[in-house]
Amino acid sequence: MNTVGEKRKRMKNILKQGIVLGSIFLLLLVMPLVGMAKLSVTRVLVEGRENPLGINTLKPSFSWQLHSDKFDVQQQAYRIEVSKSARFAKQDLLWDSQWVATEQSLNLLYQGNPLATGTSYYIRIHVRDNKKETATSAVQRFHTGLLQAQDWGNAKWIAKDILPDSLVNPLPLSSSKLRLDKSYDLPVFRKLVQLKKKISSSIAYVAGLGHYELLLNGKRVDDAVLQPGWTKYDKEAYYVVYDLTEAWRQGKNTIAALLGNGFYYIPPIKGRFQKHKVAFGLPKLKLKIVNTYTDGTQEIIVSDAGWKTHRSPITFSSMYGGEDYDARILPEHWSAPAYDDRSWQQALITDGPHLRAQDIDPVKIMQRFAPVGLQQADGGKRITYDFGQNASGIVTMQMTGQAGDTIRVYPAELLTVDGRPSQKHSGSPYYYQYIFAKDGTVSWQPRFTYYGFRYAEVQLHPAGSKAVRMDAIQLAHIRNSTAQVGSFQSSDTLFNQIHGLINWAIKSNMVSVFTDCPHREKLGWLEQLHLMGPSVQFNFDAERLFAKSLRDMRQSQTKDGLVPEIAPEYVQFDWGGDMFRDSPEWGSSSIILAWYAYRWYGNKAFLADNYAMMTRYIDYLGTKTKGHILTQGLGDWYDLGPERPGVSQLTTPGITATAIYYYDLKLMKEIATQLGKKEDAKKFETLQQAVFNAFNQQFYRPQGHSYGSGSQTALAMPLYVGLVPQEAEQAVFDRLTKMVCQNDTALTAGDIGHRYLLQVLQAHNRDDLIYAMHHRDDRPGYGYQLRKGATALTESWAGLSNVSNNHFMLGHLMEWFHTGLGGIQQAAGSTAFKHFRIEPKMLDLLKDCEIRFESPYGKIYFKREQAEVYKLEIPVNSQCTLVLPKGTYQVNGNAMEAQTVNVKENHLELQLGSGKYTIRQQRK
Repeated sequence: MNTVGEKRKRMKNILKQGIVLGSIFLLLLVMPLVGMAKLSVTRVLVEGRENPLGINTLKPSFSWQLHSDKFDVQQQAYRIEVSKSARFAKQDLLWDSQWVATEQSLNLLYQGNPLATGTSYYIRIHVRDNKKETATSAVQRFHTGLLQAQDWGNAKWIAKDILPDSLVNPLPLSSSKLRLDKSYDLPVFRKLVQLKKKISSSIAYVAGLGHYELLLNGKRVDDAVLQPGWTKYDKEAYYVVYDLTEAWRQGKNTIAALLGNGFYYIPPIKGRFQKHKVAFGLPKLKLKIVNTYTDGTQEIIVSDAGWKTHRSPITFSSMYGGEDYDARILPEHWSAPAYDDRSWQQALITDGPHLRAQDIDPVKIMQRFAPVGLQQADGGKRITYDFGQNASGIVTMQMTGQAGDTIRVYPAELLTVDGRPSQKHSGSPYYYQYIFAKDGTVSWQPRFTYYGFRYAEVQLHPAGSKAVRMDAIQLAHIRNSTAQVGSFQSSDTLFNQIHGLINWAIKSNMVSVFTDCPHREKLGWLEQLHLMGPSVQFNFDAERLFAKSLRDMRQSQTKDGLVPEIAPEYVQFDWGGDMFRDSPEWGSSSIILAWYAYRWYGNKAFLADNYAMMTRYIDYLGTKTKGHILTQGLGDWYDLGPERPGVSQLTTPGITATAIYYYDLKLMKEIATQLGKKEDAKKFETLQQAVFNAFNQQFYRPQGHSYGSGSQTALAMPLYVGLVPQEAEQAVFDRLTKMVCQNDTALTAGDIGHRYLLQVLQAHNRDDLIYAMHHRDDRPGYGYQLRKGATALTESWAGLSNVSNNHFMLGHLMEWFHTGLGGIQQAAGSTAFKHFRIEPKMLDLLKDCEIRFESPYGKIYFKREQAEVYKLEIPVNSQCTLVLPKGTYQVNGNAMEAQTVNVKENHLELQLGSGKYTIRQQRK
């Protein structure tokens, strides 16, 4: 190891002599190495979360990040300690890994003494680096969940009403005409608890279906909405764990809950929109609270027949129809200890699904929009507000009125020609309604529903002669609260706007499921997961959401192996045969997403947990082939053809489905190899070759170096997945670029083909064509949508008003912003961005570009200014290959020398370790 003095001496010699590499001169300056921050251990994760309450295993995985201001820092060894107490007393220690010599800092499994369910534990990490420094993390806490039914003890599912078995339907047909004559009231529950001792800890496990709001002494216990996340309820439901230690008070306390239907039950009521009529049962609650007192004793509070229930002031709640609240039904203090509940009925005991701790981030209100404009009509009794942004959310209102007054709100994405809200193509009728119980000013927001909207029409209906008034209103944007881990900013205004357009569609469709749209469907269509997943992961910490998506697929997979197009599958669309249920481009997310997520996050659980599902799906697809060719499904959905967008118009049937099947087999060979399943790998390789031969025999047109109809998708997909014979690859690519140019660089590829078109052009260094195709607003595309006033990505390239105007399935250009213009790409063979490349493109057209990305190892930052100055940050335990045009560069500002400088034909590559670098190009 060189000393600091030796390195300084070496740098002086370098500065005297220079480094001449062909035509490259690389000048390295070193600032005094003083005041450097020591090594630190940050962001310790247990099962992917910090300080998690409720993990679903007794053998958790541990990960951490490291930080140091020194250069080329690598972990050399770690030591993990897990204890029953935060003091880490010797008698409390459950595992001491001792020092383990490795760079590995992700997904290390617990190997200590057995852990118990429903118990809190503590962890700390010690690390030693290659600079002979050591560091210890702050103490973290994790709490194991209730993993078996018996862990719930005497807790029961309780309800106000029970849906007859004859009406339970967990997978209705879309053509179902079911209507109920009886309307079931939503329930509220409460229980009085007397506290006589001082609490040292209080842990609550709560499941409320479809969604719940939990109150202790009249106050909400969290700020989440739509708790818990929705699942395939006939297989499992989520519960949420809370630490209520600070919320109790001596004497009387009241635990209370409101319930909403969510996707557990879609009320089939006339006069409100219903996309489908799924019915797993009526709302129900299950709860267990363990109070531990300072004297060492425990008290367990459970949901049982001793709880009281009453009709809720929420008189209607539907994911598709909106929500109504009648404040006259219960007084405001109904959840307080002093309220007299003797007139309430006893709760009914019922059954419910298997429970699993929610391990995704909750949905929350993440941003608020005040109106940017309004229009009044009918003498001020009808007001239309414009919030300036189309987003998933609810309205929050402050209003003044008299007893019996009603306020009704219709949210909408678009307006009609006469300025009224248009819900015609987003699900109608959908509205919120509030009825005053007494004179005065109130604040209210719906609890158990949401919609995608930019506008809201408020209708004021006074019960008497006095006016009712809207004092304040906001659009409260709700989404999954997972952290934003990336950003893109450039000197190109249009590209910045397009990135924002796509980002709003992602945020509006990222709840506990990645939905297609936040209004008329709210369903987890699967193709967008593998096609838009790369864009999502550059912007949001989606690891656990992707894991949940794959779990939803496992639970929605049919007995014969089909992975349906929607997961969780709440409805079986029965028009067009199986077209809307059996599309390989959709179901293959079960394989492609698992592989991508493994590459992004370095967690083999993505492969192991889903391998059985993958193999069953591959077997299923095999039964649907004819001569190894698949032809079913939607194809290149929403491509730009002569007709109204929908089923593929431009690409020969069978090309996209069979190309995806081939890609599945290609990935399955890799996955089987990773998991040590050599025989499976051979089987997949053999089948892959058979599909290759059949595809080329069926679709390849050697005379024109084309496939099928020769559309953008028909040429791009075989190139991307490797279906083009090597000797024909360049000719087919040339055919593709020729067709793009002959079409005046207009895009025609749809939902399935567009990403592959971008990927193929980028891989062949034709970023100029990507730029030309997307950097304009005079024809259907991103810029065209912006010119028409879109604030979120729309379902159609043309931004049509008769389809969804908040859809993220076509947002593939975002990936190119990060990997092409920003240049961040994972190196071949790397996982979790342990080794990454930064190779920015379009340097002649983009003066400035700034990319931030929080990889599993830490912050990656790259900024290019005026195409001359490059600022780069590489996290500890990572390596970066920086690719720059040929030229003369100066590396300064605390920079150490590059480990390697490779000179290529038209660029140079710098191999850099961790640290912050400023690189300046020297002009002649």
